[in-house]
Amino acid sequence: MPVPVEQLLTSEILKPARYLGNEFGAVHKPWDEALVRWSLTYPEIYEVGASNLGHIILYSIINSKDGQLCDRAYLPAPDLSTKLRETKTDLFAVESKRSLREFDILGFSLSYELGATNVLEMFDLANIPMTWRERSELSIEECPLIFAGGQTATSNPEPYADFFDFFALGDGEDLLPEIGEVLKAAKLAGKTRRETLLDLANEVDGVYVPEFYDMDEKTGAVTPNRSDVSPRILRRVATPMPEHSIGLVPLVETVHDRLTIEIRRGCTRGCRFCQPGMLTRPARDVDPEKVVDTIERAIRETGYNEFSLLSLSCSDYLALPSVGVQIKNRFKDEHVTLSLPSQRVDRFDENIAHMLRSGDGRQQGLTFAPEAGTQRLRDVINKGLTDEELLQGVKTAYVEGWDKVKLYFMIGLPTETDEDVIGIVDTVEWLQRECSQKGRKKISFNLTISNFTPKPHTPFQWYTVSSGEFVRKQQLLRKEFRRLSGVKVNYTEIRISAMEDFVGRGDRRLGKVLYRAWQLGAGMDSWFENSDKAFGAWTQAIAEADLVWDAPSLKMQDALPWDHIDTGIDKQWLIEDWERAIAAQIIPDCSFGGCSECGVCGPEFGHNEVIPPPEVPPISLEKPKIPPRVQRIRLKFGKLGDMSLISHLDLQRFFQRAARRAALPVAHTEGFNPLPRISIAKALPLGQTSSAEFVDFELTQTVTLEDFQQRFTAELDEDLPIYAIEEVEVHSPSLDSLLEVAEYTITCAFMTNKERNAADIMDLLEGASYCVLAATSIQMPKVSKSGRNQMLELRDRIFTINVINPDPEFPKIHFMGSCKPDSNLKPEYVIYMMNKYLMEEDELKLVKVHRESMR
Repeated sequence: MPVPVEQLLTSEILKPARYLGNEFGAVHKPWDEALVRWSLTYPEIYEVGASNLGHIILYSIINSKDGQLCDRAYLPAPDLSTKLRETKTDLFAVESKRSLREFDILGFSLSYELGATNVLEMFDLANIPMTWRERSELSIEECPLIFAGGQTATSNPEPYADFFDFFALGDGEDLLPEIGEVLKAAKLAGKTRRETLLDLANEVDGVYVPEFYDMDEKTGAVTPNRSDVSPRILRRVATPMPEHSIGLVPLVETVHDRLTIEIRRGCTRGCRFCQPGMLTRPARDVDPEKVVDTIERAIRETGYNEFSLLSLSCSDYLALPSVGVQIKNRFKDEHVTLSLPSQRVDRFDENIAHMLRSGDGRQQGLTFAPEAGTQRLRDVINKGLTDEELLQGVKTAYVEGWDKVKLYFMIGLPTETDEDVIGIVDTVEWLQRECSQKGRKKISFNLTISNFTPKPHTPFQWYTVSSGEFVRKQQLLRKEFRRLSGVKVNYTEIRISAMEDFVGRGDRRLGKVLYRAWQLGAGMDSWFENSDKAFGAWTQAIAEADLVWDAPSLKMQDALPWDHIDTGIDKQWLIEDWERAIAAQIIPDCSFGGCSECGVCGPEFGHNEVIPPPEVPPISLEKPKIPPRVQRIRLKFGKLGDMSLISHLDLQRFFQRAARRAALPVAHTEGFNPLPRISIAKALPLGQTSSAEFVDFELTQTVTLEDFQQRFTAELDEDLPIYAIEEVEVHSPSLDSLLEVAEYTITCAFMTNKERNAADIMDLLEGASYCVLAATSIQMPKVSKSGRNQMLELRDRIFTINVINPDPEFPKIHFMGSCKPDSNLKPEYVIYMMNKYLMEEDELKLVKVHRESMR
């Protein structure tokens, strides 16, 4: 029987804060006032989904629209999935805790080829029919419309066409609000599911409804099966909206635990292997003033102290040096750091080096992507990078203080020879030799060597790769790299690459394969630890479908499964660029050189918008000021309700960000990695509540207690009430050393279902309590962290123990004991001591813990 979701979110599951929906920035709109109810549904665990900038932006945009409500859902971790199935409880959206079936529309993000098995897992957990055919006769009230967006959906939706009612192709900032308006009108008019889908297909550019198209089994061509839909579906293009990046601040640490601001969308470098570079044209720069203002506002509003500038090629944003220096100058005394994703090595200079170096001398990691080890092969892929530029960029990094750099290479590229493969090793050896200074160790490298997989809508989409060749070339590299020191090499899993290629360039026939692979246990297929299980599932599913586990062999004259998707790039241009690749001919970047005539620019997709580089302001070379600590403020607070389900480290991070949002002058530690001087005493275990937590804030400026409390409380969750505030001596001892006694109320339950009345329970528990206090020694065996068996003496840790409620189902016990670091009395120790003096049939287990006081 289904149970309330809140009953499943306990400390028994890993990181329950993933599913609470109470992050800073979460939007809670009244359910009954919304005409259209969305759930943006990310088919990965929370730490991945909540880091995704597109997810955050679209959530913000939809919730800004009148009559539209947007909630969120994520792929639950295995422990919660098990609980959902055991209790027959539907997968839910995190804010409303409502079943996904209660929404009008679910939007899934497909960001990589193998993510669809996770989508099917979420369908199953939500009790949603798997295919659009199964849902076709259901009203939207009975089952929501289900669509997919993201790069993989835009590239080639056909392998997934059986499972989604429609696809949203391209940028979603304008597209999704238009979908919402059509859906609103359809609901008000009482239209059927099919009528609503037809309205979407006809009224919204970028919407592809597979139901209205058929695939020719012989040619693979996809064509309309009715005359009133377009034969080709236009990819949507939108202007970046960095202001909508200011949104959710997760309670748990995420994959990219920082503020991210988009500075440029689209890339026109023309790298022939790069699908994002082809699918996001034209290039669109964000106004530098808007970027700077957004970053400053976002840091103040979110409390993040680290931010990242995002683009397919940040270095091609000509305003980058100016923006970076402005932000660095503004925040030079506030311990704010900047990180950049992989960037163009040929544009790396002293200004960018300064941006990536914090005021205390710390340096962000540095990543370059030469892609190929020889000049010839870099010309084949149109990388636009010479040996001289590669050396200059890496040398600049070394001179500017980087001792380690990360490099990305690929193997298996078209026309590649063994000489090109060994060229990777030769290039790294050459860079090490050239980057050396007397009295300083040579530069070291972390290399990632991936397996090239051809992607739709690129000049290399017709190329056939060989898994056997990948194996041979990896072995060749392992042998050659033995002669180098200071180099760490990571290789991409070949089987994952093979699966990505098989699905990424497939057609509708793969729907049954994908479904069967999920049935056989495929899921989270790009995660290395799941690759054995996933590969086995996919292999069996392919065999059962009478298909061949080989890379697709596509001919240029044939129809392609994705030809009906209009990305703006002319197919003939891709053929001609393939021919240029074979001849190792390069074409210029059309943002900065002549037009390459790819076909994108025009009224449907717009034109490149490149903002000239503004003047770079003078760099502030002053070292950050380290002001003295002048005040320490101590708070007594509670940790109640949902906030009991965030860990001690997450609470520490929450307080740090709340203090920044409140603009409190918190002092920082000194040294290589300065941290805010915020100290929470006596870590409370996950799931336990308390009315007596303490935290100290050390400040660099004097703040009145009233002002401090007012500003800080405004940034806190209601389940973190402040009970008291006082000022203490700046250099007084730490809280952990001062607090010695803790008082608890614990709720218990009996291990067996034997019938007992209140009087019997009082006699039992009072008797056991008396025995505990009368004992001179009670020892408990324990295994230390190092694996050593030891005995803990518990009796001297407990001071008082009383039965305060002999409830037959959940009796309550009050106790006081030591909370000193070397003799801390945990509530589970009290249960152990009580059970020493109870019959086996009367033994207790711990249900709930509340800390009443500490002193």
